[in-house]
Amino acid sequence: LLVSVRSGARVSMPGMMDTVLNLGLNDATVEGLARRSGNRRFALDCYRRFLQMFGDVVLGIAGEEYAAALEDRKKARGIRADADLDEEDLMALVGEFRTLTEQISRKDFPENPVEQLHQAIAAVFRSWNNQRAIAYREIHHIPADWGTAVTVQAMVFGNQGNQSATGVAFTRDPSTGAKRFYGEYLLNAQGEDVVAGIRTPDPLVQRTPADGSSLEEKMPEVYARLISTADKLERHYRDMLDLEFTIEQEKLYLLQARPGKRTGQASVRMAVEMAEEGIIGREEAIRRVDPDQLQMLLNPVFSEEEKQRVIREGGLLARGRNAGPGAAAGKVVFSPEQAVAFKKKGEKTILVRSETSPEDIAGMKAAEGILTARGGMTSHAAVVARGMGKSCVVGCSEIRIESDTRQMTVGNRVIREGEEISIDGSTGEVFLGRLLTRESVVHQALMDGKTSGEPNPLVESFTTLMKWVDSTRRLRVRANADTPENAREALAYGAEGIGLARTEHMFFALERIPTVQEMILASTTEERRQALAKLLPMQREDFGRILEAMDGLPVTIRLLDPPLHEFLPRHSKAQEKLAKTLKVSPEIVKAKVESLQEINPMLGHRGCRMGITYPEIYRTQVQAIFEAACALKRKGKDPRPEVMIPLVGIPEEFKRLRRLVVQEAERIMTRESVRLPLIIGTMMEIPRACLVASEIAAEADFFSFGTNDLTQMTFGYSRDDSGGFLRAYQELGVLEDDPFQVLDRSGVGRLVEIATREGKKRRSDLKVGICGEHGGDPRSVQFFHSVGLDYVSCSSFRLPIARLAAARAALESGRNQTERKGRA
Repeated sequence: LLVSVRSGARVSMPGMMDTVLNLGLNDATVEGLARRSGNRRFALDCYRRFLQMFGDVVLGIAGEEYAAALEDRKKARGIRADADLDEEDLMALVGEFRTLTEQISRKDFPENPVEQLHQAIAAVFRSWNNQRAIAYREIHHIPADWGTAVTVQAMVFGNQGNQSATGVAFTRDPSTGAKRFYGEYLLNAQGEDVVAGIRTPDPLVQRTPADGSSLEEKMPEVYARLISTADKLERHYRDMLDLEFTIEQEKLYLLQARPGKRTGQASVRMAVEMAEEGIIGREEAIRRVDPDQLQMLLNPVFSEEEKQRVIREGGLLARGRNAGPGAAAGKVVFSPEQAVAFKKKGEKTILVRSETSPEDIAGMKAAEGILTARGGMTSHAAVVARGMGKSCVVGCSEIRIESDTRQMTVGNRVIREGEEISIDGSTGEVFLGRLLTRESVVHQALMDGKTSGEPNPLVESFTTLMKWVDSTRRLRVRANADTPENAREALAYGAEGIGLARTEHMFFALERIPTVQEMILASTTEERRQALAKLLPMQREDFGRILEAMDGLPVTIRLLDPPLHEFLPRHSKAQEKLAKTLKVSPEIVKAKVESLQEINPMLGHRGCRMGITYPEIYRTQVQAIFEAACALKRKGKDPRPEVMIPLVGIPEEFKRLRRLVVQEAERIMTRESVRLPLIIGTMMEIPRACLVASEIAAEADFFSFGTNDLTQMTFGYSRDDSGGFLRAYQELGVLEDDPFQVLDRSGVGRLVEIATREGKKRRSDLKVGICGEHGGDPRSVQFFHSVGLDYVSCSSFRLPIARLAAARAALESGRNQTERKGRA
């Protein structure tokens, strides 16, 4: 009895953990296998594979050592690199592998199958903590303490000649979600051959036109059994499945079934179509889609016109297999280490490999896209890329990679490391240079407000899912938007208002910055008012256009927040140019710049502190807001401005500035004979504000948590300078996540919880939201739901993600309440 020793983790993917096949072979049992099978070459091939896998997985001998030995034997015998060895050569190679194993490990190879089994089981348990498993867990937020089981399974053999095979099947298309059987197989092979991408496999389903290569044509009865089994299993498990199978002498064996990795496009389409087929319910469909996967639907793609232009100019390098949809462009790198290094420098890359292995996981994550010379749609590269949402092209046999010289050749072209290429993971095309992109079909449909041309299954599924999501969630979703264009885009993505309009972004416009600088350089209050008077109509127009775009929806406008020195030039030449524009001496500009410089400006003279010391700045902004709103109201529109005062830490700061806002707003509304609701709140971004929230709530109409600054001030980490050590902290286990990406629940989250509870206790109608970057992070959204926030606000492209995350949070909350009632 020969066995395989496999991992049994509750979540896994091909290559994440280790496997040992053909365990139980030794110099004696290999002869028994040869007699039983009647095929000595097959038995020796199994022994060769076992020695290599046992040496690699159990004894830690690099796989390259065995690959080099195999290559040397083929060269010595004059055998082609892709040809199989005969019985005599395999016998010699087995001896070489065994000697190699014992020399490097300095141990005798265990002849006893029980000892082999114990060592293999221990090794597979250990592989839960190998680098690729750790990297995979980090990427997919899998707790390390889940651990793994180990499965010991009787062997069946797909390498017993051309009546045997091994393969991988998906019950639906993992790239598009279409309801069609999908997969690949290899004749006369074992499972690792398919996953490793060493040979390019053939399809299960007959091609058009038929070429005789498919399993459907070669073994029609086995194919029919596989189809029937796949359909039965999908209905039983109510999900798209990834099936591993072996055919031994035309008898089908199913080795494993697990939920199949899928692209965001496929995830949405499958969830909706399975719900419509009655396989799952709508709530389950919402749970099935990972919010982060929606980003894949919105990613840009190459325009067909751009591709055709490049093809006409001879820029189409090669074609492979379309393993991961989406467009990607970047500099070619040939190692995962280089992909990571380029990423740290802010440069986009395409990782090019003969085939990827689990050790490449960090580089695959760092790269924009992945291109391999070998492998099929179920190879490691394809499966991992789909799970990550990366564009991927595999099995591109036209490319020849020379890792030593860091270059690849395609025909007579040489592409060196650092040169740019583009890959289309939807079509399998590889292009020279960086191609321009266009928006995805879902983005286009959202912006158009309809589907153009023929109905698109993906757009229809996305639209349906979002309707189910919006009818399920409790949290409202707003957008962070600073321009009318941003606002219109936000509406298309489902925004229910604007949660943060940053007024300083309007000041940085090229034609306005001189006026802003004139205001800052003013030496008296009167001079400052004169400059502000020039800015007034500009601000009024800005606010009017945003309020009009969001007609009938709330727009939270944050008064000026950053320190004034950010608007002034730092270098002497630029200061001289500004002095000339404003007709003042360069010394005056230089002196003003120096006087505004602060050692720690993010904790300095900014936000409400500036509004208190220079009240005329905030008065002008409030005037612009309410003049714009009154004008719209007279036109029959429904403007809903909300004024947000930033960086409050002391209740008295808010009281003073609220009075200023009320006085100015009342003055404008009285003058214009228009009444508008006065909604004035604060941005909760200082820890002290959260601790005195009850006092602030006595005056405030709303709280909006600025979690970027709140995280910075709670941890004492600079948002701009902490990148150098936060990654190390995560690797060392000091931090589980980057707190600027995923909300720190026990610290920052505790402050949010305290402020929300105390604020609502003081004022029951207090609205509470969040406008930091965490508003678009699914795990953070779940927390915001649990502590009772009313809305989240995030960038437009994250809105569908936030909407789905909010719906899933509501479902999880309902499930928890039901469980608690059941226990009671």
